[in-house]
Amino acid sequence: MGTLDVDAVRAFVAIADLGGFTRAAEALGATQGAVSVKLKRLEERLGHRLIERTPRLVRLSVHGEVFLEAAREFLAAHERALASLTATRRRFTLGIAAHVAGPEVPALLARLNAHDPCLTIEVRLDTSRILLDAFDRGEIDAAIIRREDDRRDGEVLAPEHFGWFATPTFEHRPGEPLRLAALAPACGVRDIATRALDVAGMPWTEVFLGGGSSVVTAAVSAGLAMSAFSHRQAPPGTVEVSRRFGLPDLPSSEIVLHSTLTDAKSRDALRILASAFRDHRVPVSCFVT
Repeated sequence: MGTLDVDAVRAFVAIADLGGFTRAAEALGATQGAVSVKLKRLEERLGHRLIERTPRLVRLSVHGEVFLEAAREFLAAHERALASLTATRRRFTLGIAAHVAGPEVPALLARLNAHDPCLTIEVRLDTSRILLDAFDRGEIDAAIIRREDDRRDGEVLAPEHFGWFATPTFEHRPGEPLRLAALAPACGVRDIATRALDVAGMPWTEVFLGGGSSVVTAAVSAGLAMSAFSHRQAPPGTVEVSRRFGLPDLPSSEIVLHSTLTDAKSRDALRILASAFRDHRVPVSCFVT
């Protein structure tokens, strides 16, 4: 069978981890065409198709699923071999806004560590505003946050669209204050939502105030209240009800990356993380900032 090409294996793992050729190319700093060529070379070397592609779907083949873990181990061994000669540890602190981070983040960080054992990423979770202030003070090296104001710097990772969500059976009687499930007054999405209602002259009242995102989600899912959510974070079983109740439109925002990192390997790691967030599939409960 011969030897395996490290770059080809890395391209395959990136496609598998990030769910497509576009995001893999972004993470590897290459073109889609180059990534496709590397994958084809690897498949020819192994004698099996690893990735199945259709116009709408990219997924692992049966052989790809079998090979994936071995491919990770191959890359980790390669990086350990290189690191043994240049074992200078590097470290950076990454802030991730609580509403952006998802359950896959620890696994993604573990994979980055396996690929680059000399890199340590310290993660700090907080609100977007607190993380941006910490970044400006030089306390953290990079931050992935929701854009909070008119500040236009930072690399845009994905759009963030908001709407009003409730269960299909939620009832609101005309003339009564709109029942909102909301977090504490420091919540950025709360400010967007309540400001829009005030401008529209629609009365509202908050229920389950300060109960945490899980309580907010539970209240909305149970049909006891409604709330403003990012479209990607709306609880399962809820629907957009703006037209149904004549609610005002909510302005969109963006997920952005701020970074001061300059060394190539750290920026490579951050690029992989950024590509994962571009996918924008993190199912986190909303109404947090």
